[in-house]
Amino acid sequence: CMMRRTVLWGGLVAATVVAVVVAVVWFALGSSVDERVGGAAAESVPVAGADLTGSGPGSLVSAMTMPGFLHEVHTDRVQAARVVYRSTSEDGQPTVVSGSVFAPEGDPPDGGWPVIAYGHGTTGIDEPCAPSLSDSLLGSAQVVAALITKGYAVAFADYQGLGTPGVHPYTDSRTAGRNMIDAVRALRATFKDVSNRWGAFGGSQGGGAAWAAAEQARTYAPELDLVGAVAISPAADVTGLVDKAQQGTLTIDQDAALSMIIESLARLHPDINRDDYRHGAAARNWDAIVACSGPKMPGRSQAIKAIEPHDVAASTPEAADRLRHDLAQWALPQQRLSAPLLVWYGGTDTFIDAPWTAAAIQRAGALGGQVVVQFEPDKGHGEANYFDQLQWLTDRFAA
Repeated sequence: CMMRRTVLWGGLVAATVVAVVVAVVWFALGSSVDERVGGAAAESVPVAGADLTGSGPGSLVSAMTMPGFLHEVHTDRVQAARVVYRSTSEDGQPTVVSGSVFAPEGDPPDGGWPVIAYGHGTTGIDEPCAPSLSDSLLGSAQVVAALITKGYAVAFADYQGLGTPGVHPYTDSRTAGRNMIDAVRALRATFKDVSNRWGAFGGSQGGGAAWAAAEQARTYAPELDLVGAVAISPAADVTGLVDKAQQGTLTIDQDAALSMIIESLARLHPDINRDDYRHGAAARNWDAIVACSGPKMPGRSQAIKAIEPHDVAASTPEAADRLRHDLAQWALPQQRLSAPLLVWYGGTDTFIDAPWTAAAIQRAGALGGQVVVQFEPDKGHGEANYFDQLQWLTDRFAA
């Protein structure tokens, strides 16, 4: 059985490592979305058989073929669609979001193709930052293709405000988790023979989304059967960024992340004054630091490196308290898990301090449910051995 599993996942692991690492370090390297977006949208046509008659979370607004993705992965043995579908925001309001969904060609197993909902790491906070707008899914095309080859359908949410108009609530795992769950519903409305059994897998921002999906699945989508979730280096609770900013001890990766969080919150809440949190080089280069495309991108990496200690610190205790409160509202856990959750995290993570994740895990255990913990003290943000996590999720499908 172990030998079979090694063959099953062997090629997938390498692709997953590349895809997840690319996603989680994006805002540190300053990579440009513009350079990676394909031009195949004009060739897309509506997906025959997609059900556009539904309403409510997960129902389809549109489903269009993805010929650029098929060209990227060099196969026509995949059903692929960019979908626009309905979901729910943090405050319970209906939203329209986007993503991409995939299913194998051929005869499905009994009960239909099992589903993996894939949660991507940070790609930015603007509408053009969506993986579904890119033929390569911003570097994740090969891992999606590998999952499909191994008999899984894949639901790949962009998250609210990426790919569709609206504000992206960056690090709000609850909203991203709902978008992830509704992507599974959208997948089942797009292609036939897709099972209601699914697992969640994500890293960094996507790790928080997978964790939140595991909390919400039972009550938000009782018709779906979640078998388990994997959260790698999850952005579960980043409230500690505020204190580190006040102390001037943020890492350069955390400087960039906190800048985008502040910008996202300011877009969501017009009463937030950005100038209460940006100073010096951060204030001068703000538009470049929070960009994911456009003319500001070439200087983004240097703009991030120029940030000095306290450049993204709150100007007053009141401003710090406001930011701390807003991030605490987004922090995980928020409720008892619906299914087993595996959390992997590393002790040398320069994005998310290990004690923050440890504390979130402890709180999740107190709420109930099964949490499997893999902590590696000498590993960083994107250095997990993904074979172990994927094997664990495969075992959950096998019950």
